[in-house]
Amino acid sequence: MTAVPLQGKSIVVVGGTTGLGLSAAHAFIESGASVVVVGRDAANAQKAVQELGGEAKARAFVGDASAPKTAESAIRLAIESFGGFHGLYHVAGGSGRRMGDGPLHEITDEGWEATLRLNLTSVFYSNRAAVRQFLAQGAGGTILNIGSVLGSSPSPRYFATHAYATAKAAIVGLTTASAAQYAAHNIRFNVLAPALVETPMAQRAADDPAIRAFIKTKQPLDGGRIGQPSDLDAAAVYFMSDGSRFTTGQVLHVDGGWMISEGQVDENAE
Repeated sequence: MTAVPLQGKSIVVVGGTTGLGLSAAHAFIESGASVVVVGRDAANAQKAVQELGGEAKARAFVGDASAPKTAESAIRLAIESFGGFHGLYHVAGGSGRRMGDGPLHEITDEGWEATLRLNLTSVFYSNRAAVRQFLAQGAGGTILNIGSVLGSSPSPRYFATHAYATAKAAIVGLTTASAAQYAAHNIRFNVLAPALVETPMAQRAADDPAIRAFIKTKQPLDGGRIGQPSDLDAAAVYFMSDGSRFTTGQVLHVDGGWMISEGQVDENAE
């Protein structure tokens, strides 16, 4: 890749006003791109634009990712503001624990539906909007979705949220099926699958001493730690850049070793 691998590109980051998405938006701009960040909270959106250097390089769209027209409107804003649309990074999602997610026998109907809407339906809406725009432009493009190690490598002791795991597994199915469908149009679809990363969603786990001890053995890289949003930035830049022009339908686990580590559970922990 060149020193400015995203020079001239206009990228929409759904869920880009905090956490993983905001960190990636910083990396995209540093790599030469302009960005539209999407989030539900107007104050966070305004703050994000300021942090990203102002409206010369960043705009914000306030909206709910699980609403059908949000991504369409954000893509239109990118085209109007920066003269084009080249990539979509979908980060938006979150735990459904407070909504009724949990182990299968405990999931409420409401928890199931709300968790899937937040983590899967939102991806469907954004990916559909992006691929429609790319097809209309006739010049290809790239779509990157956030999955999770829990979609293929469960951890029942501390992370038994089965609706969330289902949604993250389904994102891989949607991504790979779409990658096959649209490869001939030079539209690429890929997934980044992190393990536990320090974001607002991860606060419950980060504050639990037993989980922190487990993570030290389950994510043993770099001293055994919880990931940081910036740990995913280089991979996100790669997938948004022309450096990945020959890569589609892939799932990249940026997980500190989660997928290949047993992890040690303290059976005496509360």
